[in-house]
Amino acid sequence: MHASRELNFDALVVGGGIAGLQAALDLADQDFKVAIVEKDATIGGKMIRLSKVFPTLDCASCITTPKMASAAHHDNISIFTYCELKELQRSSAGIEATLNQKTRYVNPDTCIGCRQCEYVCPVYIPNEEQGNFSLRKSIYIPFSNAIPQIAVLDMDNCTLCGRCAKVCPTDAIDYLEQPEEFRIKATTAILTTGFKLTSMKQKPEYGQGNVQNVITSMEMERLLAPHGPYHRVLRPSDGKEPESIAYVQCAGSRDKSLGIPYCSRVCCMYAIKQAMLLSGSLPLADITIYYMDIRAFGKGYEQFFQNAKAMGIEFVKSKIAKIEQGDHQTVKLRYENQEGDGGVLTRAHDLVVLSLGMVPEWNPAGVCNVSCDTDAFIRSIKPMTAPSLTDMEGVFAAGVALGPKDIVDTITEAGAAAIEAAKYLSRNSAA
Repeated sequence: MHASRELNFDALVVGGGIAGLQAALDLADQDFKVAIVEKDATIGGKMIRLSKVFPTLDCASCITTPKMASAAHHDNISIFTYCELKELQRSSAGIEATLNQKTRYVNPDTCIGCRQCEYVCPVYIPNEEQGNFSLRKSIYIPFSNAIPQIAVLDMDNCTLCGRCAKVCPTDAIDYLEQPEEFRIKATTAILTTGFKLTSMKQKPEYGQGNVQNVITSMEMERLLAPHGPYHRVLRPSDGKEPESIAYVQCAGSRDKSLGIPYCSRVCCMYAIKQAMLLSGSLPLADITIYYMDIRAFGKGYEQFFQNAKAMGIEFVKSKIAKIEQGDHQTVKLRYENQEGDGGVLTRAHDLVVLSLGMVPEWNPAGVCNVSCDTDAFIRSIKPMTAPSLTDMEGVFAAGVALGPKDIVDTITEAGAAAIEAAKYLSRNSAA
């Protein structure tokens, strides 16, 4: 497949999460032309999928949505969603990126986001945006505040009944659409490719995803969100309101057996945040956090931890040895208590949340020549003085692409990457 078109920008930002949006806006406000490339059908990244943020408990959407809208309406920013980065390399002219525009089977230029196609579609499948707790249609807009508001047709589950095409007022549906390869040339690039959670299936002792009512932290975010699948917190197996909820810390971090010896930094705080929100949603529920160490490193984080204890959330210093199915759809935890009399104990809970760790969302191998550290995150050549610098000239990185960090540090680092990119652009324009 040959590139059908070639576009020119000052800067290319790979990843449309909170780091990519911040970096792009900082550059665009300096009158640089910026392209944002995002593999999902919408920008916003992980942050737009959260309920609230710690330690302030501010609404995550209230922070992210304005930045999404600002980027979408900025004269100096062009957004390319549903795109895969195939190659990023240096040339004599700067950075050249080859991208694959995946097929939406919906014309983005004519779709008006009216969702009429979604309303008439007869096919229901699990909605990954809601942790698979609810259903979506085969043709859909990811969520209500997605940007852009352009439908995506899931052809793997489409029955080709034609109802969406018949009802579309702008004839935007194209069942024969083909992927398009195109090229972007830029002077500099910023990699903000983010993270994904470790898999529930990695650790046999924790049931490998086969124990009922054991969920991930991102799934709990959806249950807590006001626009979540149930509009309140219910356990998935039978819709019961849980009376006892447990968090298992370090379920995907600080574990050499999984090949993830590092701390993911945010797990303690997001578990405490969710526990505090749960205590408000379910005031009669018992909430327990099983932890190895509480790492409250940021401003206000220790006080946040102390507030959680004052609210009655139980903290048990322990290491969970095994998770298995209990009676009446409960979850049985077997753990070593590391305080008091110690010993090996067993407790049952209605719902268990695994605080999974962070691993890189994207592997640059075979795509560009940026080096990674032993933990697979992109390597910074000056981690103490200029963390956004990579070993590829003109290419910078920010956010969790460089390693686990919270939202505050991610936004700060994105601003720093934008400064480095702006300096690089200024030097090259002067030359």
